[in-house]
Amino acid sequence: MAGLIHPTAIVEDGAILGEGVRIGPFCIVGPHVTLGDGCELVSHAVVAGRTTIGARTRIFPFASIGHQPQDLKYHGEPSTLTIGSDCTFREGVTINPGTEGGGMETVIGDRCAFLANSHVGHDSRLGNGIILSNNVMIAGHVTMGDHVIVGGGAAIIQFARVGSHAFVGGMSGLENDLIPYGMALGNRAHLGGLNIVGLRRRGFAREDIHTLRRAYRALFAEEGTLKERVEDVAAEFSSVPIVHEILDFIRAGGDRAICTPRDAREA
Repeated sequence: MAGLIHPTAIVEDGAILGEGVRIGPFCIVGPHVTLGDGCELVSHAVVAGRTTIGARTRIFPFASIGHQPQDLKYHGEPSTLTIGSDCTFREGVTINPGTEGGGMETVIGDRCAFLANSHVGHDSRLGNGIILSNNVMIAGHVTMGDHVIVGGGAAIIQFARVGSHAFVGGMSGLENDLIPYGMALGNRAHLGGLNIVGLRRRGFAREDIHTLRRAYRALFAEEGTLKERVEDVAAEFSSVPIVHEILDFIRAGGDRAICTPRDAREA
């Protein structure tokens, strides 16, 4: 192993360190931790539990990664936390492993950026390319697709689902499922339209964005039930995969209702 471990750091016996790992002053790495090639703990960071972290991930001071879940039902079961490659965890971030009641694992994808004091609760499953701004609170059992952005101080309730490319506005309180490409705003959050800015930044074609807009307006129109509108949209946009991603998300259902517009002007 070729790397750099500061003399004030503690790396417990059993920890597995990849090539080029850097562990700064006053860090602690537990005995069941695996750090991939090129990982860096800047200083005063703690990685505990049965935690596996992918290559080139950086962890900044006072982050707590892998300590036991904040769940009073947790009784010491050997649950896990798996984090992908090229992630960034800024100061004070906390990430908890899974529990017996939620599948025993928390999973975070590649290329995620979690800004200062954000939190991910036990048994959550987050995709790739996610950005959590400062002080974001993700409760336990949350499922989140790829390229989601959550604004500062926002909170997402337990068991909620957030679809890919969605956006949750700062200071929002999301207590329902947010469709892929959707934008949730407010406390309690309502569906405020599509994440048009995010779609443009991700390079979606103008034609695809216009198609999503048409499907969105039909899906959240005032006429009929949501189930009826889903089937109508499915028929009208039968060959458009990005529309069917939204429809499949709604059909799959979950523990929460679907986040909807506050009034017809937002549909």
